[in-house]
Amino acid sequence: MAQAVVPAMQCRVGVKAAAGRVWSAGRTRTGRGGASPGFKVMAVSTGSTGVVPRLEQLLNMDTTPYTDKVIAEYIWVGGSGIDIRSKSRTISKPVEDPSELPKWNYDGSSTGQAPGEDSEVILYPQAIFKDPFRGGNNVLVICDTYTPQGEPLPTNKRHRAAQIFSDPKVAEQVPWFGIEQEYTLLQKDVNWPLGWPVGGFPGPQGPYYCAVGADKSFGRDISDAHYKACLYAGINISGTNGEVMPGQWEYQVGPSVGIEAGDHIWISRYILERITEQAGVVLTLDPKPIQGDWNGAGCHTNYSTKTMREDGGFEEIKRAILNLSLRHDLHISAYGEGNERRLTGKHETASIGTFSWGVANRGCSIRVGRDTEAKGKGYLEDRRPASNMDPYIVTGLLAETTILWQPSLEAEALAAKKLALKV
Repeated sequence: MAQAVVPAMQCRVGVKAAAGRVWSAGRTRTGRGGASPGFKVMAVSTGSTGVVPRLEQLLNMDTTPYTDKVIAEYIWVGGSGIDIRSKSRTISKPVEDPSELPKWNYDGSSTGQAPGEDSEVILYPQAIFKDPFRGGNNVLVICDTYTPQGEPLPTNKRHRAAQIFSDPKVAEQVPWFGIEQEYTLLQKDVNWPLGWPVGGFPGPQGPYYCAVGADKSFGRDISDAHYKACLYAGINISGTNGEVMPGQWEYQVGPSVGIEAGDHIWISRYILERITEQAGVVLTLDPKPIQGDWNGAGCHTNYSTKTMREDGGFEEIKRAILNLSLRHDLHISAYGEGNERRLTGKHETASIGTFSWGVANRGCSIRVGRDTEAKGKGYLEDRRPASNMDPYIVTGLLAETTILWQPSLEAEALAAKKLALKV
């Protein structure tokens, strides 16, 4: 199995050479001044000490002294709502804003987003990031998807979120999001967690969370590579840690304002997919990859408005919790596929069919931190979203439910009594 090692990322893949020798391709990180800060490939003959540097040189070539042209990697969400697609385009000069990039198209019949007889889907560039793989002035481009007539595709969840965040009432509240993305690394071909004996199980949960050691931490090199690549790209990544289930990791993005939260999560997922691709490890965002007495994978979303962050904001937090309780079923239906396998009331989750809240209680739907309670202001944590949730949907729904949606006074009173909330 390929193994990733950072900062010297070495993913060795054997290929038969014509002369009968075996050549291996290794990924390492370059530190040369003018070269790409991303990754490089080195072809080494395992049957001799010779090095074939051409592929390495080409991948890490700094084209800036020779041309103004750059490569833009157009990235979008495919037909399943969780698959990430991308393709490359040459741009005549460096760009600083997505408005400088042309719209593009792709074959939507190959991504489950259009019929074969009318397959063209149009990509609208929406956000740009520095490309940690190609380096230089090359960019990664978050796009959303439209018909040739300019209508957003049903799978284009960014469009609706952008409408919510551009509403004057929402914009005035400057909604902040901090998203905790959990993910699981699997051994290639066997689809079994990294570090686990194939077909078997490690020791029970307990020693793996935030752990150190070869018998407790599996995939740190991938997590670290991803962390640095996100920082390079300009993603507002704020931390990372090993999770409760061995082979499972988490990183946090935020605080991000409005639509930026969804853009940053999607581009960070793309970068993670690329790194695991290079490492020969499979990434899964399944909310319960292993059944039984193992933690699932969530995407806890921390949220606050301007009013919540100001003095007396705890009252606004409680009012928001009331609204969230009244739309619990709507949120659950949009919070990720397979989430019912994770939200069982066990393993630090609330039951999927029951809304609850509490201070410092990780077994609730909504958790409020001790610090928020003590200061009387701060944020709430929605612990319901699954690891495969669409961040545009979740962030947009949170803003809509807590800022724009108004329940009846009767419904609000009944919910307050049920939740023991005095608002």
